[in-house]
Amino acid sequence: MTDTSFDTLCAQANHLVDPMYGDVVPAVHISTTFARNEQGELPGGLRYSRYGNPTVLQAEALIAKLDGAKEARLFGSGLAAAAALIGTLRNGDHVVAPRIMYHGAQDLIRKVASEHGAEATFFNQANPQALAKALRPNTAMVWIESPINPTWDIIDIAAAAEAAHSVNACLCLDASVTPAVTTRALDLGVDIVFQSATKYLNGHSDVLAGCLSTNMLDDRWAEIVNDRNLTGGVLGAMEAWLLIRGLRTLPLRYRAASANALAIARHFEHHAVVERVLYPGLESHPGHAIARGQMIDGFSGMLSLLVRGDTEFARAVTRNLRIFLGAASLGGVESLAEHRASVEGPNSVVPGNLIRFSVGIEAAADLIHDIEQALRKTEAELRS
Repeated sequence: MTDTSFDTLCAQANHLVDPMYGDVVPAVHISTTFARNEQGELPGGLRYSRYGNPTVLQAEALIAKLDGAKEARLFGSGLAAAAALIGTLRNGDHVVAPRIMYHGAQDLIRKVASEHGAEATFFNQANPQALAKALRPNTAMVWIESPINPTWDIIDIAAAAEAAHSVNACLCLDASVTPAVTTRALDLGVDIVFQSATKYLNGHSDVLAGCLSTNMLDDRWAEIVNDRNLTGGVLGAMEAWLLIRGLRTLPLRYRAASANALAIARHFEHHAVVERVLYPGLESHPGHAIARGQMIDGFSGMLSLLVRGDTEFARAVTRNLRIFLGAASLGGVESLAEHRASVEGPNSVVPGNLIRFSVGIEAAADLIHDIEQALRKTEAELRS
C-alpha cells in the first residue's frame, strides 16, 4: 500500500476521477466489445469484456491496492473465485482445511479433491497444533479462515504461513470476514487471499462477487487467470461499479459493525439464557491475544451465541427476532441471524444451539433489545 491511508483510498475509490469531465463518481462501462481504430489498434488495450472491462479493471486495481497485492481478479461469485483457486489442485496433491469453516467452500474442496485425484484433510480448528500436524510432504494447499465461520475460533495466520511454507504449500485465506481494513493477510504470509466480495467489500447485499488477490504471480496464478478467461467467470460491469461504490464506505461500515458486535458480545457474555458468546473481541475468548495482533481495526460484525437450550430452542429464538432478519450471508449494513446447523444441512458439525449473527450498523441498543425479547419470548412459549 502507498502512504495514502486505507480510509482515503476507499473514500476516493483510488482517486478514479474522469480525466475528461472530472466525474467524482467512477463511470460504469457496460460495453462488451471494443472497437479498433483506423490502424487496427485497440486504443485502450481491451477487446472483449470477458478478458477485461474498464470498470472491472478499476475495481480490481482498487482491491489490489487495498490488499497490498500485485494483482487482484474479480469473479461472478465468491464460490466461482474459490473454484478457480481450488481447481488448481492436481492428482496426488493433498489439501488441508479446517473441520469447521464456511460449508460452501468445504463442500467445494471435497468435490474438487475427489474429482482431481487429490486428498483432503480437515483439522480441528480449535487446536493450535492441529494444522501443522495435518501437513504432509505432498501438501499443495492449505486453506484457512481466521476467525472461523461460524464458531469464530482464531488461527494464527503467520504461524499457518510458516507451517504451510515448510512443505512448499500455498497458503490461502478466506478473508471474507476480515478484509484488509483489519487484517493485512499478505503481510502475514498468505499467498492468495480469497474474499466473497458480496460480503463486507460490497456491504449492501446487492452484489454477487468474488475476488482473489496475490503477490505470487506464478504458474498457479496464471492458471487461475486463464481459467477465468476461458470459462467466462468474470464479474459484470454493473456489479463492479456497485462494488466500487460499496468499497468507498468499507472502513466506516466495518468499524460500526465491529463496535456493535462487541457491545452485543459484552452484554450477553454472562447472560442467564446464553451458555457462551463466541466473539474474538472479548478478552475471555481463547484466541483474543492472537486476534488482537492480526485484526488491527475491529473484530468484525460476526458473532455467535450458544444458547442454553436444544436445537429447537435455538431455532425458536431465531424465529422470534424482529430487527435481525432471518437470512443467509453476512457483512451488510442490515443485521441478519440464522440457525447455522439448519442452514448447513444434515452433515453440519456446528452445535445445534448455535445462532450466528451478522451485526449491521443499526443502533446497538436496538439490536440488544431484539435479542433480549426473542430470548424472553422463546422461554415464555416453552413454558406455556
